[in-house]
Amino acid sequence: MDLEGKVVLVTGATGGLGTAVTQAFLDSGASVAAVSRSTPAPTGGRKNLFGIAADLTVPGEAPHAVEAAVARFGRVDVLAHLAGGFDGGTPVGQTDDPVWTRMFDLNVHAAFYVLRAVLPGMLEAGRGRILAIGSRTALEPAATLSAYGASKAALVALIRTVALEVKQKGITANVVLPSVIDTPANRAADPSADFGKWVKPESIARLLVWLAAAGDDVNGAVIPIYGRA
Repeated sequence: MDLEGKVVLVTGATGGLGTAVTQAFLDSGASVAAVSRSTPAPTGGRKNLFGIAADLTVPGEAPHAVEAAVARFGRVDVLAHLAGGFDGGTPVGQTDDPVWTRMFDLNVHAAFYVLRAVLPGMLEAGRGRILAIGSRTALEPAATLSAYGASKAALVALIRTVALEVKQKGITANVVLPSVIDTPANRAADPSADFGKWVKPESIARLLVWLAAAGDDVNGAVIPIYGRA
């Protein structure tokens, strides 16, 4: 897909998935503003890659990230929101407040803050693509993962609400739901798993690039990408 001249803001850009997604957008011809939580992503001297450090769970950091991207590249055409987190492993009755709060901060509040920051520019331009990474657990809850599943379900509702609000305005919003992603961190966490069944980051990246290049007809979609699980 040709995204020559487009500007993509990628959050969670230095994670196992973020690295593949950033590279896929660069390969498509886009310029990428790569947001990571603590330190700016390395650019390797590439003019079309710009690293931004921002903690998106803090309300004021999302506008900072968007403003930095606009200052560097002039606008944001595509938001690829990959940032999120995983925690859990206990039944609802034993889930403590920090886990519940952490999951909603990482998986819902961060998305809300960056959406609120990026949408005004897209609405003014009359064009834009919003892409978010959810989880299979958003549709298929798993025992002991109440906070994670509920937060990912809330993310789906948030993106679908945005899709309704921007319909007919040249903007689309879609969410992709992977199963377990084949990243080094996930392999380390479950070394006995059959990694061949997990969805590959490159497959997700290609889907996001396609969605970024797709027309206005793809809007409000909740797209599974489960590998062979």
